Amino acid sequence: MTARERIVAADKARVWHPYAPMDEYLASDPLVVARAEGAWLYDVDGRAYLDANASWWTSVLGHRHPRLVAALTSQLAQLDHCALAGITHAPAAELAEALLARSPGMSRIFYVDDGSTAVEAAIKLSVQHARQTGRPGRHKLVTLGDSVHGDTVGAASVSGVEVFRRPFGAILFETIRVDVSSPAREGWARAFAQLSDVVRRDADAIAAVILEPVVQGAAGMLIYPPELLREARRATAEHDVTLILDEVFTGYGRTGAFWASEHAGVSADLVCTAKGFSGGMLPMGAVLATERIFDAFRGARDRAFYYGHSFTGNPLGAAVGREVLRVFDDERVLEGVAPRTARIRATFERLGRRGGVARARSLGMVGALDLEGGGGYLAGAGWRVFDEARRRGAYLRPLGDVVYVTPSINVPLDDLDRLLAIVEESVEAALRA
Repeated sequence: MTARERIVAADKARVWHPYAPMDEYLASDPLVVARAEGAWLYDVDGRAYLDANASWWTSVLGHRHPRLVAALTSQLAQLDHCALAGITHAPAAELAEALLARSPGMSRIFYVDDGSTAVEAAIKLSVQHARQTGRPGRHKLVTLGDSVHGDTVGAASVSGVEVFRRPFGAILFETIRVDVSSPAREGWARAFAQLSDVVRRDADAIAAVILEPVVQGAAGMLIYPPELLREARRATAEHDVTLILDEVFTGYGRTGAFWASEHAGVSADLVCTAKGFSGGMLPMGAVLATERIFDAFRGARDRAFYYGHSFTGNPLGAAVGREVLRVFDDERVLEGVAPRTARIRATFERLGRRGGVARARSLGMVGALDLEGGGGYLAGAGWRVFDEARRRGAYLRPLGDVVYVTPSINVPLDDLDRLLAIVEESVEAALRA
């Protein structure tokens, strides 16, 4: 039995995979990754694959960036872990200072484990804030269409993709959901107008509005005009409703700006971040808050935010997170996004004109298309493209009938050109089949 065969046998006998119909997985021939470097994944037999999705959107600076590896190694030699409950350490304090410096309007940081727990914490913060500012009737959350904010019970409650919610409907809390009738500009405009109306009408019952700024990621890389986010900010500010921006996917340069909210020129009350936060090396995230939110938790002991996890603000993740920000500055990462954006846009514009493609779009380091005749997240059309791409040397995991790329934002141009060529060839081959 080869090394690959041993790994696959043990895996199929014991491992329960996320977001995977297990009967299909057990009958599949899975990719077995042994190592990664830059934009590439390498399997146990030495074959190389371009990582088109930055490993679930986390490796924004590529795999094993040498400076992040060095930061992790250096921190491990000094302090591996300690709790953050009433004590502190340099990496947590220094990361907070550096991240808040590039987050206009934010003055406090609450560390969490990942994107779902960032959203969970933000929901609780908004509800407790309302109660502690004399508005206990404000406990509902407003969310938009097929947004996806995470997997914990609270995060799933404010999410809209039904296949993710349906099994847990009995335990999810009620939200006010504003549906988007169409992904066209008019559909988004109607939805945001309705959202503003809901806020104005029901402000006394609403603790917060939660939105993915400009791009709804797991819903299918759906892009809406930034000016609509400004409209939502005006409505929430007018009625003193907390605005939560979920930048777990869109933050850290994914859309071309460090925060996607910069496209709209707005500042939220709470911002959720994860994924690129540690360059994909460690599970860690945060909620950024304004001083106004923070002030409501001061005073008597029972006003504290009694929430946290064992690895909240852990030294290893914080040290790497701080180095991520240094790399962004020293390597002028955001300045390099424009030429990459142009290549992605050109490729998806071409694909959008091809028969069999319903719609194509791009923003920053996101390019996506919908295949005609698809059936949403459970559709198989995108997986035919996945198979074609794998044969050509790319890992291109779809969202049902949505084929998309979200490579590391500093992907070398030669690697990006090769990836985009594979995407075009794979879509063509899948549509011919």
